[in-house]
Amino acid sequence: MTSTIKLKGVRPYGEAPTDLYVRDGELVEATDADETVDADGLVALPGLVDLHTHLREPGGEEAETVETGSAAAALGGYTAVFAMPNTDPVADSPVVVEHVWRRGREVGLVDVHPVGAVTVGLEGAKLAEMGMMAASPAGVRMFSDDGRCVNDPLIMRRALEYARALDAVVAQHAEDHRLTVGAQAHEGPVAARLGLAGWDPTAEESIIARDVMLAAAAGARLHVCHLSTARSTEILRWARETLDVRVSAEVTPHHLLLTDTAAEDYDPVHKVNPPLRPAADTEALRRALADGTLDCVATDHAPHAVEAKDCEWSAARPGMLGLQTALPVVVTTMVATGLLDWRGVARVCSEAPARIAGLTDQGRPLVPGEPATLTLVDPEAAWTVRGAALASRAENTPYEGMEMPASVVHTMLRGRWTVRDGKVNA
Repeated sequence: MTSTIKLKGVRPYGEAPTDLYVRDGELVEATDADETVDADGLVALPGLVDLHTHLREPGGEEAETVETGSAAAALGGYTAVFAMPNTDPVADSPVVVEHVWRRGREVGLVDVHPVGAVTVGLEGAKLAEMGMMAASPAGVRMFSDDGRCVNDPLIMRRALEYARALDAVVAQHAEDHRLTVGAQAHEGPVAARLGLAGWDPTAEESIIARDVMLAAAAGARLHVCHLSTARSTEILRWARETLDVRVSAEVTPHHLLLTDTAAEDYDPVHKVNPPLRPAADTEALRRALADGTLDCVATDHAPHAVEAKDCEWSAARPGMLGLQTALPVVVTTMVATGLLDWRGVARVCSEAPARIAGLTDQGRPLVPGEPATLTLVDPEAAWTVRGAALASRAENTPYEGMEMPASVVHTMLRGRWTVRDGKVNA
């Protein structure tokens, strides 16, 4: 029996209160409702889309699984995530990407889209089975060696050409490894004072400059993962102004909020790749996100088991949790500062990533006839981050004990509650 849900008093994109109606997985015109949900004051956004999530399954289940990562995503307001391929085995074949895709469907909390590896084993030497992954039931349309850069320019050129034929996008981890051997923190005064080997920012910038040229030559789509320096944003602006190139780029929440001074406590929870940058870069990234130079926010959610972080800095694995804290960090850095309004949040956290990934049923307007895939946020409900209380199997959050603004109250995927009153609705 079909039922209709009325979301009473909700504020689409933070604007004037109204009522939204949901039936058969879609938003519909006003009608009699079988259930009324008091959404007074809650901001409605299209469900968030994350282009950069590490779910660790298969092979890293001690840190995260598709189930726990999906729960964290739904609680963070996400309705679709892209699972990076640096698993064990690597997602470089139809067998592995289909496993991740099927696990996502079994859990059912978010749409899980596997990202296929560009090269076999992420080794950078031989192209992976891109065409077969694209033709699999998983329908892979994004490829990346994230965690490693496709350093060889000929391999990268060939990958872009194959991606163009598949109507896919290559997402590059921009890091020339020859410039970051032994690097531990951003190369600058903070790293020097702490005695940590410096991470040259040109390792990122030089790869972006190279790859926009390759993408223009190949007529292919390039996506830059976790862009982190002011100069990288200038390269993007130059490329768009002077080249016939289709390039998009993401920024992480932690690069919008945290700076390299976080390393002063030597707590490896603040170790990440690319490293946290100085305040000048952080400010430049915020401005670039606001003006559209940076297309979207992506979490780079990177859970780690305790032993990978509870050790000395140099031995620790890079990475931070991000799915449940991303939206509050965006509110802190972009909304509270006046750089974005809630429509802008929808653009960078939902609409743009859905467009980049080619998702036709995500990031849609909140109007009748569109999928009822949305998140409802209480902009006044502050909360304190506790790693142990997050849904992820790991606890490596850099925001431990920090008060965050804005809480996700409900998340809905095609008319079905995945989070209700702040709790996972399995």
